[in-house]
Amino acid sequence: MQQVEICVKGHIDTTWSEWLDGMAIIHTDEDESILAGEVDDQSALYGLLSKLRDMGLALVSVPSEDVVGEVKQRSRQGAKVQILTALCWPA
Repeated sequence: MQQVEICVKGHIDTTWSEWLDGMAIIHTDEDESILAGEVDDQSALYGLLSKLRDMGLALVSVPSEDVVGEVKQRSRQGAKVQILTALCWPA
């Protein structure tokens, strides 16, 4: 299992959670939605990304497990950290 946090533009209704493989849907103040949860493998991740593409959502970021862990560690140390987009496609 791999922990993922996918950020997309716009607010996704939380009723889509089940169809999006049970991902938790969190809304931000920046008019974005974060899908958080676990995927079995890379194939499952690409399937989830395909669903988001099919919904016409613009991808903002898909940080890797290593990046998420580093951000959490630096945040605990009081550092301000900016996550760069790890993967994107045209909107």
